[in-house]
Amino acid sequence: MDVKSLIDNILGTKILRKVPEITAIFWIIKLLSTALGESTSDYLVHTINPVVAVILGAFGFTIAIILQLRVKKYVAWTYWLAVTMVAIFGTMAADVVHIVLGVPYLISTISFIVILTIIFMVWQRVERSLSIHSIITPRRELFYWAAVCTTFALGTALGDTTAITFNLGYLDSGILFTILFFLPLFFYGTTHKSEVLTFWISYIMTRPLGASYADWLGRTPDLGGIGFGTGRTSIILAASIIVLVVYISVKGRRKLI
Repeated sequence: MDVKSLIDNILGTKILRKVPEITAIFWIIKLLSTALGESTSDYLVHTINPVVAVILGAFGFTIAIILQLRVKKYVAWTYWLAVTMVAIFGTMAADVVHIVLGVPYLISTISFIVILTIIFMVWQRVERSLSIHSIITPRRELFYWAAVCTTFALGTALGDTTAITFNLGYLDSGILFTILFFLPLFFYGTTHKSEVLTFWISYIMTRPLGASYADWLGRTPDLGGIGFGTGRTSIILAASIIVLVVYISVKGRRKLI
C-alpha cells in the first residue's frame, strides 16, 4: 500500500471523497459532456419554446445537483449526471446573457473570469486548498460546484468569442482549444509542478473545446458547421457518456470485490 492510500484509509477520505480520480477516462467523459451540453441546448431551444427549454434545463440542473449533494461518496452516475446538467443549463444561461440581455461575448467572458477568480480566492482563503482531492466536506463540495458552474459559463462565452467575435469559426476554435487543453497537462506531465493550477486551466478549456466541435458537427453549413444535426449529435454523445459511465461503475464494483 502506498503512502497516499494509507492516508486515505486512516482519514477515511477514500470513502468520503465526492469527485472521481483524474484519469484519461475522466477527461474523455468531461469533454463529451461539454459537447453534449452545447448540442442539447441548441437542439432544445430551437425545437421547443426557448423559455420552456430554459425552465426544463433549470429543473434538471437542480435535481441533479441535489442528488449529487445528498450522496455520501463519489457515485459515478450521480456525479456525471450533475456535470452533464451543468453543461446543458450552463450553456443556456450563458446564451441568455448574450441573446436576451445583449451582453457581448467578450464582455461576458471577462465577467465570468472575474467571477471565477473571486470564487477561487474565497475558496483558497476559507479551505486553504483548491485541490479536488480535498473535496471531502459539504462546504468544499459547494465551492467545487460553484467553480464548475462558472467554468462552464466562462467556457461557453470564451468559445463563442473566438468562433464568432474573432471570426475563427467552430473548427479552428476547436483546434485552438485542443492545444490549450493539452498544454497544461503536458507541462504537468513533464515537470510534476503546479498540479492544481494546470488541472483547472485544462478543466476550463474542456468547455470551449467540446462545444466548438459540437457546434462544428451540429450546426448547418451557413452557420459554420457541417450539418450533421444537433439532435443526432446529442444522441451519439449521450450514448457514449452512458457507456463510459456504466463501464467505470462496473470497473469500480469489481475493485471492491
